[in-house]
Amino acid sequence: MTQFEPPVPPEVSAAVTPLPPLDEAAVEAACPGLPPRGPDEALLPRVLVHARDLVLLAAPLMLTRIGQLFMQTVDTAMVGRYSAEELAYFGLGNTPVGTAFATVVGLMMGTIILVAQAVGAGRPHEAGAVWRRSLPYALLIGGIVAIACQFGEAFFLLTGQEADIAHGAAAVIAILGLGMPAAVMQITTSFFLEGIKRPFPAMISMIVANLLNFALDYTLVFGHFGLPALGAMGSAIATTSIRWITALGLILYVWTMRDHARYGVRGSFLEWRQGRGHRHLGYAAGLSQGAESSAFGTMGIFAGWLGALGLGAYAVGLNVLALVFMAALGLASATAVQVGQAHGAGNRREATLAGWTGLAITALTLAVVGVVLALAPEIIAGLYASDPALIRVLVPTIALMAWIVVADGGQTVMASALRGQGDSWIPTALHFFSYYGVMIPTAAYAAFHLGHGILGIFEGILAASIVAVSVLMIRFHLLSRR
Repeated sequence: MTQFEPPVPPEVSAAVTPLPPLDEAAVEAACPGLPPRGPDEALLPRVLVHARDLVLLAAPLMLTRIGQLFMQTVDTAMVGRYSAEELAYFGLGNTPVGTAFATVVGLMMGTIILVAQAVGAGRPHEAGAVWRRSLPYALLIGGIVAIACQFGEAFFLLTGQEADIAHGAAAVIAILGLGMPAAVMQITTSFFLEGIKRPFPAMISMIVANLLNFALDYTLVFGHFGLPALGAMGSAIATTSIRWITALGLILYVWTMRDHARYGVRGSFLEWRQGRGHRHLGYAAGLSQGAESSAFGTMGIFAGWLGALGLGAYAVGLNVLALVFMAALGLASATAVQVGQAHGAGNRREATLAGWTGLAITALTLAVVGVVLALAPEIIAGLYASDPALIRVLVPTIALMAWIVVADGGQTVMASALRGQGDSWIPTALHFFSYYGVMIPTAAYAAFHLGHGILGIFEGILAASIVAVSVLMIRFHLLSRR
């Protein structure tokens, strides 16, 4: 716990209008470091340049994305060691919030795409206007999510959860909801900085957030320094507090950075009509992310039907998967920036090379992670839980993830590469097919009909991830040939 060359979707044509090919000087300005292009130029040097630029940009992005999930990893581990029952509350309460979080990441995806395209087209002053339009939109989205989170208990009961688990999870989701406006503002501000290839402030902010989170979790979950032990609620309070601190800190940095005039940072925040194309880009990405994440939320409901042990195992397993996925998401964001800048410069060939290079680097990186998961599932399970019964369930689940992480990371990179070229709605349709048409029925069949339990749920995730990366690769190949 489920984020662009022609043809450009008509609903976003105003925001993603293809530019005529630029001269070599303009291409060099948009994609620095590329050697001069000739008709018979060797492919390998250009791929290596793309690989270098992707790695340099992706490294801080990966650390930032991993930092976001590492906070939840610490939350999960501390709550799990406090109580298996509290872990069930925490896992169930986080499931819909995770769905909402993934959806709003997609809804704000227009920020990074349009900022990257503006910089690539030689119009950096338009990047700040994109960011300014995104903040009121972020507050609106976050506010809607915050209100919806206050009705968690009724929702959990409607989905068939046990009354005591639903009641405990309701307090968690209500507190987490209060931090969602800050979370969305933090996301869109980070996307702006990534789009101008300045990812380090967000990375530093995330490092500070993790240090604060560890201290607050230790204090509030276990009740140290004279405070009561709050379990899952204490973890939720820590997360919400830190989201507001980091969001306001990043916004202040952007507002006061030295070259704010170059990027047009300061100006009116009330340009709703001008942000129409920005929002339309996000609608497709948000729907895609929401479809994937809500499908994972359905997996959480399936896990709840397996009892508190199954729900706890799903929370831990999904956290391990999400932690690796965040590294892939950093590579995906870097790929979107590289593809978007090349697309903004009117250079289709470099956009295509950037997309395939991003996929190759992601596959190699996650294959190494998969080897670690396959060789050390007992050690990883022991980091999350002390209950022998829970560890027995977790070991085969973590071993299976060695296969899942490669396919799951590949599909998010391919989706980002497509959106960097302006292809919005086809990736969304392919995500719907993969996760609703493949994952949910496969997981239900394996978990309940075949009796595989929690392992069957992750078998469904594996099947969907393989289908998703396959169809998205085909789509990217077809666009690249046009």
